[in-house]
Amino acid sequence: MIRVIMHGCNGKMGQTISSLIAADEETELVAGIDARDDGHNPYPVFTDIAECNVDADCLIDFSAAPAVDAMLAYCVDKKLPCVLCTTGLSEEQLDRVKEAAGRVAVLKSANMSMGINLLLKMLKEAAGVLAPAGFDIEIVERHHNLKLDAPSGTALALADSINDELNGAYDYVYDRSSRREKRPKKEIGISAVRGGTIVGDHDVIFAGADEVITFSHTAYSKAVFGKGAVQAAKFLAGKPAGMYDMADVIG
Repeated sequence: MIRVIMHGCNGKMGQTISSLIAADEETELVAGIDARDDGHNPYPVFTDIAECNVDADCLIDFSAAPAVDAMLAYCVDKKLPCVLCTTGLSEEQLDRVKEAAGRVAVLKSANMSMGINLLLKMLKEAAGVLAPAGFDIEIVERHHNLKLDAPSGTALALADSINDELNGAYDYVYDRSSRREKRPKKEIGISAVRGGTIVGDHDVIFAGADEVITFSHTAYSKAVFGKGAVQAAKFLAGKPAGMYDMADVIG
């Protein structure tokens, strides 16, 4: 049984993961950390992570950037592997993540979805075959109307996966409205759609002469990210110090 501490347990993702772990026969949620404790959780909740004295095998973090520094220090002190899901970290914090990974296992990924991370792997193979054959590459991402950033971090991760396979030879283009020219060969177009309550859709299009191949991923709820985090915790428990990502989980 993998014993898990949930950092940010009262947030939406924290509660989603709590439910997933409750239904999972291989994991147990033994404690939660949050700025508030309203007493409704079936496990002890600590408002100060330094006061958490519960033994565990892994910590899952879905909190906020200001809380990450104390969480990293706690994990290093306790030699507790950490699945780091909080986004929006500063460059200084990212440096601290790397420092922590020198002393404890840390798993950080741009997207926790198992499907997206499998897609990242598949795109490398597709790009290596199709780009030299003259296929144009376009990415279209769709999200809800409350999302602040565009394009999504996942869309950029998809583009980076492709471009890594192509030795970084391609440029990213986000807007063609100011150009009056035919499409250059070595570019990846990235388009963003915002509307309604779309959780997350990503299409990667390889368009060639007389044929089109499209890789698509649709997230119907945020639970897909929670499921990935739980799988990551199972993978990370007992691992030696180092920086890991979801590519390690899916193999």
